[in-house]
Amino acid sequence: MAKKNQSKRLTNQHKKSKGVVGIFGDKAKLHDLTVGEISNLVIKQLEKEFPQLSFRYRKNIRKEEINEALKKIDPELGQTLFVSNSSIKPDGGIIEVKDDNDNWRIVLVAEAKHQGKDIENIKIGKLVGKNNNQDLMAAGNAIERSHKNISEIANFMLSESHFPYILFLEGSNFLTETISIKRPDGRVVKLEYNSGILNRLDRLTAANYGMPINTNLCENKFVKHKDKTIMLQATSIYTQGNGEKWDKKEMFDIMVDISKTSKVLGSDIFTQITKAK
Repeated sequence: MAKKNQSKRLTNQHKKSKGVVGIFGDKAKLHDLTVGEISNLVIKQLEKEFPQLSFRYRKNIRKEEINEALKKIDPELGQTLFVSNSSIKPDGGIIEVKDDNDNWRIVLVAEAKHQGKDIENIKIGKLVGKNNNQDLMAAGNAIERSHKNISEIANFMLSESHFPYILFLEGSNFLTETISIKRPDGRVVKLEYNSGILNRLDRLTAANYGMPINTNLCENKFVKHKDKTIMLQATSIYTQGNGEKWDKKEMFDIMVDISKTSKVLGSDIFTQITKAK
């Protein structure tokens, strides 16, 4: 019921404010807004900027669809499927645009992951560990599940020249700078960004080939090695770096920016978008 009421509240607020800007007004930083709800706001923005295009949002992609996309590239691909109704479900969903040939093509896939509650625990004076005598908890590996969705979307988009997959990270396991947090008793705890106990960024940068984080990597990179040309589909990884929570308006802006990296979609859609500008 609470989620339904929140959705209704957002819809009403959106109407009153006449657009996305009002959603992120003074009263509503809306820290409880999910990445999926932000994706729906992104669609509203795209529809406003490109009224001649058709967009849609869906929550999942079936494994069967992924296999079919692979078969179109090469009949040897996409052969294995054990569970006919299996699917992937990125927590931010998928935004697609219809091209001139009535094909739906992905312009955005987003996920937001939180891992590491050390900052919150230190601020309230909570000790952790087996004997409840530690300031820091060794990082887990739950975030690595993101690699599965990334790989599946990469398979689905293997024929494309862009890869608009965004991974938003927050929490003490994704620091890019050393920070100090004060406990209620006044003791200061230092969190080293390069600590192997805490940091899990290196376990995710396999998804962007070690290229810079907090960077729009939507356009595929083609690299040459000897007599080969290799296409790289890189995830755009964004992290707050200091363990703070993401500002939802900032997430929205990043998602719109990557959605609008439209020149890589090919002439069939780029022609339409160019005419609108």
